Amino acid sequence: MKIVVISDTHTNSIDSLSPRLVDELSSADLIIHAGDFTGKQLVDDLRRIGRFSGVYGNIDGPDVRQQLPEIETIEAEGFRIGVNHPAEGGSPMTIEQRIRRKFQNVQVIIHGHSHRTKNEKREGILWFNPGSATGKFPALKKSYGILTVNDEIKGAIVDL
Repeated sequence: MKIVVISDTHTNSIDSLSPRLVDELSSADLIIHAGDFTGKQLVDDLRRIGRFSGVYGNIDGPDVRQQLPEIETIEAEGFRIGVNHPAEGGSPMTIEQRIRRKFQNVQVIIHGHSHRTKNEKREGILWFNPGSATGKFPALKKSYGILTVNDEIKGAIVDL
């Protein structure tokens, strides 16, 4: 199973994403967006491409918040994946402590907000942040992530 993970796009339309990323999204078994869309149109665009799951972020307005949850737990080939932006915002320095309390019995925690990539396994949990697909500040680059799920789950960060 191939899961393409994006976050912090800060755009209202799929037209603002790179063609390479749109091709990758089209080939995914599942698309996950970890918040900060800025508009419902991108939610609709991603749903049209294929199987989609996402959470709203701290800058998303009522139109996105009415469509998506703040916190999501997804089952993928026997693995439990927690997704949270966090929508309350706050310092990126304490993000892991705040998010960790929100999930029980997960093998992966996906989050956004910092705009910085992360692909680290600690204490049995894969912490995964795809960065910003559009390179919005304070991102150092444009990036997205791929989770590959079979007998285990592995993450990869792809630079655009």
